[in-house]
This record gives sequence, C-alpha cells and structure tokens, in this order.
Amino acid sequence: MKNQTKKKPIIIQTIILKLVIIWAIFAFVIFPNVNLFTGVFYQNGQFSAEVFKKVFHSARAMKSLTNSFILAFTLVITVNIVGTLCVLFTEYWDIKGAKILRLAYMSSLIYGGVVLVSGYKYVYGANGLLTKLLLSTFPNMNPNWFVGYGAVVFVMTFACTQNHMMFLKNAIHGLDYYTIEAAKNMGASGMRIFCQIVMPVLKPTFFAITILTFLTGLGAMAAPLIVGGDDFQTINPMIINFAKSSYSRDVASFLAILLGIATIILLSIFSKIEKGGNYISVSKTKAKLQKQKINNPAWNVIAHVTAYIMFLIYVIPIILVIIYSLCDSLSIKTGNITLASFTLENYQKLFTSVEAVKPYLVSIIYSLLAAVIAAVIAIICARFVRNTKHKYDMFFEYGILVPWLLPSTLIALGLTTTYGEKHAILFNYVLVGTLALMLIGYTVAKLPFSYRMIKAAFFGVDNDLEEAAKCMGASTFYTMVKVVLPVILPAIMSVIILNFNGMLSDYDLSVFLYHPLFQPLGIVIKGASDETASIDAKAMSFVYTVVLMLLSSVALYFGQGDGMNRIKRWKQRRLKKTVVKG
Repeated sequence: MKNQTKKKPIIIQTIILKLVIIWAIFAFVIFPNVNLFTGVFYQNGQFSAEVFKKVFHSARAMKSLTNSFILAFTLVITVNIVGTLCVLFTEYWDIKGAKILRLAYMSSLIYGGVVLVSGYKYVYGANGLLTKLLLSTFPNMNPNWFVGYGAVVFVMTFACTQNHMMFLKNAIHGLDYYTIEAAKNMGASGMRIFCQIVMPVLKPTFFAITILTFLTGLGAMAAPLIVGGDDFQTINPMIINFAKSSYSRDVASFLAILLGIATIILLSIFSKIEKGGNYISVSKTKAKLQKQKINNPAWNVIAHVTAYIMFLIYVIPIILVIIYSLCDSLSIKTGNITLASFTLENYQKLFTSVEAVKPYLVSIIYSLLAAVIAAVIAIICARFVRNTKHKYDMFFEYGILVPWLLPSTLIALGLTTTYGEKHAILFNYVLVGTLALMLIGYTVAKLPFSYRMIKAAFFGVDNDLEEAAKCMGASTFYTMVKVVLPVILPAIMSVIILNFNGMLSDYDLSVFLYHPLFQPLGIVIKGASDETASIDAKAMSFVYTVVLMLLSSVALYFGQGDGMNRIKRWKQRRLKKTVVKG
C-alpha cells in the first residue's frame, strides 16, 4: 500500500492576513516611492529631464549636496573620537567619577534630535547664556558666532555618540582580561595593549558604528536647520524649503531620491567592505574586564581633564533647560536669573491648559499607536518568514526592509505626493486623511527596526515548544499567543518602548505630515527655537523638553535598563508569597 501524504489544510485566515500585509506594503511602502519617482521624471505621460536642469543649475541645491557629504565624512572622524573616549573613560580606563560621567555621556539616548539642538542653541546661540557671558567680556564679538559648519559639527558630534555608548560599550565588556594581563606580564605598554589587543576586537563594532554615523550625517536635518544658518544647509533642510513651493517641489523630490540612491549605494559598498574585512579577535575566554589604570601621571591628568570637559559639554544644555523651565518669562528674556525668578507657573500651565498639553497628547498618541502597529506587523511578517513554505514568503522581509534604505524625507514626500491633501483618499476628509497619513508615516519609518529585532527574537524560540503544543491539539493562533509570544515578549516590549521613545520628539517626518491643528512636540519645540518665537512659547518649550526627557528616561529604563527585571522579580516574590500562604 502506498503511503499517502496528507496535505496540510489551507488556512483561510492566514491567506487573508497575508493579502492584507502585501496590500499594506505595496500601498504605503513601495507604491508611494514609485509614484514619487515617476512623478519627477514623467509629466503628461512623457519622460521629462527638466528636473535635472533645475537641480544642476541651482547653486543652493548643489551646495546642499556637497555640504551633506562634507558633514558625513567629518562626523565619521569627530563622532568616533568623542564616542570612543566616552566609552574608554567610563568602561576601560580607571577614571574617578566614572558613574557620573556615564550618566552624562548617555544623555544623548534621552535627549536628541530637534530637542537637543535647541538646547545647545540656548547655550551657544545669539541669545544663549555662554554668548552673553562672552559679550560681557568681549563686547565687539559677533553674537552669531555659533552658526554654520562648525556649529553643526559640534552639536552633531556630541549628539551622535549613543551608538558608541550602546554597542561599543558591550564590545569593551567582551574583552578577555586574561589576555590583557598576559600582555602586561610580557612588558607591553598600555598603548601597545590597546592598539594590538583591544582594537582588533573592537574593529567590527567600529565599522558598524561608522556606517550608521555616515548615514546620520548624510541625512542630517535638525542641526543644519537650527544652527546651520544660510551658509551651511544640507540636503534635508533644502528639501523642506523646496517642497514649500509648487514650482520647486519636483526639485525637493529629486533631491530626496538622490539621497535615497546615495544611501543604498553606500550601504552596499560598506557591506561589501565589511564582509571582506579581516577581523581577528584575540579574546577566547570571558574573564571580566577590570579597569586599567593610566600609569603616566601627565596622561592621567589629561584624561581626567578631557573627561570632565566633555561632561560639562553634555550636561550644561540639560541643566540650563531645566533651570529655564522653572523661570518666569522676563528672566528667560533678559537672561538674569535670581531666586525670585523661579516659579512653577510654566508646569502648572502644562497640566491645566488644554492648548499647552495638546502637543504632548498628540505626540504620545501618534508615537504609541505607531510603535504598537509597527511591532504587530513585524511579528506577523517575522512569523511568515520563519515558517516560510514558499519562496514568495521572502517578499515580506524584502518589502518591510525597504524603508531602511530610504531617508525619512523620501518616505514623507512619497506619502504626501501619493496620498496628500489633493487626493483626500481617506473618507474624503482632508483632516482625517492627514492625521491617518502621519500615523502611516510614523509606522513605516519604524518597520525595519521592529522587524529586525523581533525576527532575531523569533529565531531564539525553541521549535520543540511549538511542536509540543501542536501535538496537544493547539491551534496555530493559540500556539502563537500562549507559547511563542510569552517567550519573545521582552524583545517586543523593548521594541515598542524604543520606537515610542524615538518618535516622541520626531521632526523629520512630522514637518511634512503634520496637520496645523494637531502639532506634535517636535514641531512646537522647533518653532520655539526660532528667533521670532514669543517668550511664552520659549518658556513652554523648556517645560516640554524637561517632561520629554523624563518620559524618555522612564521608557529607556523599562526598555533597556533594569526596569523589566525589577518587575519580574517583584512578580516572582508575589507568587512565592501566594504559594506559601496557600
């Protein structure tokens, strides 16, 4: 008798779900960008090269392209130097007060984007505290000294070290202390140990961080927009300016496309170089690293002075924002702060005025919804890819990773060009359509990160658990909810919290997608940083920034810190008490 293979039943729900996800990827990821591309080069059904003439004959456009690459190459050097020093001062060398230094150096994790740049402007800008102090000593100096290339590089150098504090720190902790001790016993100097033992282990991490830093500089938005001035504007701020006019909107789209193409090419080149690199790790055991003393007294002093100068650069903007948030409008305007200046009126206004709290509610709702939706879609797609039965299932992976190759301006312009106010596709109401479009933009921007993290968590699930559940008659949905999700829940929560944290003060996407009646925090804080902003708006922006840092700190604590572990330990203690009482 021939063995008859039993065909697996076709699950209608799975087919419907796949079709919905495929439609969403096409509708909101692929089609908007294809439509943007064709709209630039095809007009009235014919190919048009007019946009090339507009761009290459525009001095502003060409200069912005050049500035973007200059900034990207500069940041590769400056960010790697400062970021590496941050990690070495707190994790490798024995520096006094390392725990306090670590808190300051990690502030960029909770204080970034337009919020961070605005904070630096309040210190170094024309009306900043440091500028006023300098003017009192040097009255003939230019109050607008903190503008242009140098200002942008300075701000972004200290704003982009979070990758070093997250990834390079972990690599440092993976060093083999026995190898370092063996080298010391053989008479190797501290510099030789660092160059020949430490650096080979850190080299892959350095390369990955360098790629991220270069792409960050290439797509810079907040720093050039706020402190770049007229002389140093990069691609993204120029895209915003060109997008405001119907005549130059195709130029904005073309610049965004160029930025996307440059990103894809650079990622391909960097990935090829990285794969061909010869990285040698001398670390074979997992002995815990002990901090290294700097034996040379002169270098020890230099290291401590440098560490605390960097500490001041990181914390002064934060301290100043907190102080100003507690001051009345007159003190903020004059810069003369006394004990009588302090008041809680600004915070009272935040929690008692609907208009004041509205930007927070808008940002929190958008960020939370986008974070959850992105995580849910990532879970579904990662599940399809992990349990792939057809080669076509890989479409879910490739489709969902497309936004990773695109700058935020390209994503936003694609969505607005395809589904903007002129089209009014959603319920035929402009307001509803605009609000929905902003949520879609937030979600699309967070899909690649969510998918990559959740997919990695999925492959850590033991297949035997699912097989055992199926053998006991559990359905696919029940197995997913009761068996798989509890295992990867910590990763899912981390993804949601980090996405929520990252979108709270977003400006890059919001500036293209927001509705004037529902302005998110990033737009409000950017507006308050302008020279023409009212004193009341500036005062409230300080309060927004402080509360935002608190929210981000709490989110980071539960997403990456010890918050989740504390909750688990508390639940375990409660469970033990219940068992003992029973």
